[in-house]
Amino acid sequence: MSSLNSSFFQNMSIVRPEYFFITGLSGIPYSSYYYIFLCVTYFIAVIGNSAVLLLIALERSLHSPKYIGLFNLALADLGESNAWIPSTMNIFFSDSQYMSYNACLANTFFVNLFVTLQSTTLVVLALDRYIAICLPLRYHAIVNNTVMSLVFVVLWAFNISLVVLAASLLTRLSFCKSNVIRSYYCDYALLLQMACNDNSINMFITNFNLALFLVAPLFIIFLSYLGIVFALSKITTWEARLKALKTCVSHLLLVVSSLLPLICVFIASLFTSFTPNARIISASLSLSLPPMVNPIIYVLNTAEIRVLIQKLLKNRIVPIRKKISKRC
Repeated sequence: MSSLNSSFFQNMSIVRPEYFFITGLSGIPYSSYYYIFLCVTYFIAVIGNSAVLLLIALERSLHSPKYIGLFNLALADLGESNAWIPSTMNIFFSDSQYMSYNACLANTFFVNLFVTLQSTTLVVLALDRYIAICLPLRYHAIVNNTVMSLVFVVLWAFNISLVVLAASLLTRLSFCKSNVIRSYYCDYALLLQMACNDNSINMFITNFNLALFLVAPLFIIFLSYLGIVFALSKITTWEARLKALKTCVSHLLLVVSSLLPLICVFIASLFTSFTPNARIISASLSLSLPPMVNPIIYVLNTAEIRVLIQKLLKNRIVPIRKKISKRC
């Protein structure tokens, strides 16, 4: 009887470490250069996405459904970069690799939130392209600023609720095995592996979120482009087909830059066992590069943004040239 009581109270008690130790790259010479590289990608991502956000917010001609989607994607990219890179830089450049329990929960929450927002935003943009090409006469009746804004409000609320559920379920786990996280941030999957009590509910929510925010978006995007290809096959002239396809180029590049690295890392992890250092490098690159590359894709493949930037640069350069000519 006493053994039953002791096992009962052991299951009821939750062991929470005061701090987690984030290992980062270990045993690699000159690893600080990699952290400097991450720092460079961070500054480029922050400057690029902030510029896109300001441009879309201040320019009235960009207040359209497509740019509401791009605004949310830039916001998700900016949020994701800020969710982990500054804390990672602080940990490894200050030689203080400890993160408090609550800070760890917050870290994993914000990283997962903005990653899920990226994938769901790409789905919305894919459906926007599908309606624009397959249902052009009904596009403005189906898609408008109000509808797009409501869609993203619902997505934010839905994503936040699921990520909050996943993060809150961590509080029921005991971490009595170890407090060492072999990663560059508070990785949710590694936290589950460190638990010494039943984590089946956490695993179910993790697999559900993985299917919902990684597998399902890819499937929906694939189906939307199948519909687009089928609609384009009905167009008789190649010029009209290419013109319609050009409107999809930027979105396809965004999908490749945002989801392909995550998919490659996930598939590779199923067939091979990564060393901790290889896992850290591959996972950190899959999170750091898309927020840096996406603003470049916006500028290079979106005619309206290119024209606006050219106008802004022209308005800045012309007065400077006039001042220089007057002085001469």
